[in-house]
Amino acid sequence: MKTKGIHYAWIIMATAFVTMLVAAGIRSVPGVVMVPLEQEFGWERSSISLAVAINLVIYGISGPFVAALMERFGVKKMMLGALVLLAGGTGLTTFVTSVWQLQLLWGIIIGLGSGVILTVLGATIANRWFVKHKGLVIGLLMASTATGQLAFLPLLAYLVSSSTWRTAMWTVAGAGIVMIPIVALLMKDSPADKGLTAYGAEEDDVVQTSSKVNPIRAAFEGLALGVRSSDFWLLSGSFFICGLSTAGLVATHLIPACISYGIPEVQAASLLAFMGLFDIIGTTLSGWLSDRYNNRWLLFWYYGLRGLSLLILPYALASGSYSLLLVFAIFYGLDWIATVPPTVRLTADIFGKQNSGIVYGWIFAAHQLGSGAAAYGGGVMFTRMQSYEVTFLLAGFFCLAGALLVLRIGKNRTLPADTSAHVNLHQDV
Repeated sequence: MKTKGIHYAWIIMATAFVTMLVAAGIRSVPGVVMVPLEQEFGWERSSISLAVAINLVIYGISGPFVAALMERFGVKKMMLGALVLLAGGTGLTTFVTSVWQLQLLWGIIIGLGSGVILTVLGATIANRWFVKHKGLVIGLLMASTATGQLAFLPLLAYLVSSSTWRTAMWTVAGAGIVMIPIVALLMKDSPADKGLTAYGAEEDDVVQTSSKVNPIRAAFEGLALGVRSSDFWLLSGSFFICGLSTAGLVATHLIPACISYGIPEVQAASLLAFMGLFDIIGTTLSGWLSDRYNNRWLLFWYYGLRGLSLLILPYALASGSYSLLLVFAIFYGLDWIATVPPTVRLTADIFGKQNSGIVYGWIFAAHQLGSGAAAYGGGVMFTRMQSYEVTFLLAGFFCLAGALLVLRIGKNRTLPADTSAHVNLHQDV
């Protein structure tokens, strides 16, 4: 069954892309409202950053459980529930009067909603609906987070500067509400729901999409499978560095850092959005490359080049040269989420397609632990030093270490190559 000659897998991919775009737009709000919250309530940046850190860690740790719940209850129901949490939590944030309320709503409620949309959804859609062009699809879906920045950040910064931060919050909450009927109408759990096989699959290929296994048990069985492999620790360690140097640091603190150097908020948000434009290109290209080249070496170059760009950033900010910052935005933007497609591919290659969703969820949890550490740590260091220079330099050195770390993936594999043929986390119990 096709829609106007287009395989329905592409409709699913487009629906997931827009949903992830909106969720990423909601996730981009803290960088825009951090300074206004400081000014209105007198809260320290470290306290506001703690709310962001809780959010990042919760939605990261939820990843493997989300993957198991998607197997049990379906992608569509999970997406709808997440959109309710995101829209509701964002709207309620406009009524906060104490920092603990911000930490509860933004940290826990929105963190849980983000966990469904922005952890394993892209990998799950790619694995269920695509055999051909899987790497490209993963790249496109991961690029949606950058597109969310591109679409929302300049508008949100304008709304904050011309109205209030609450207007910005209501805008993204409204976008989340709009997505609820779209997902309800278009999203399907599997190709079988449309009488199809996955795009590029043979007619007799079977894609397993549901299970009666206990989601909590499946999540911890996935962790047990992963921890026995040295590759799991290498992938998790490198992804910790990835989160530390992207969502936790740049996405959260670049706009406040620019403001501290006298760059207007709208201009700073436009810089981050411009970075998102090149991230779309870089991540999509990375997905294409991951189908064709050694993924370890792709990761080596991605982490290495990102580290060099972060080492340059403090000097670009101190110089006050917007042209130099644009060069950084292009260079860093091409590399922002480019690490995801090779990491997803390596996870599937090592642990098998059936297990990759849950195992990748745990690897992504490490990514978000890194994000949380940088989000909170960056706020604490700024509170104490009134500067981000040391924070950016440390992140750059971590990335250079990550470039060396990824070269060890697959070198001393402790998990037998055929383990995925014998271990299936989705068997009925």
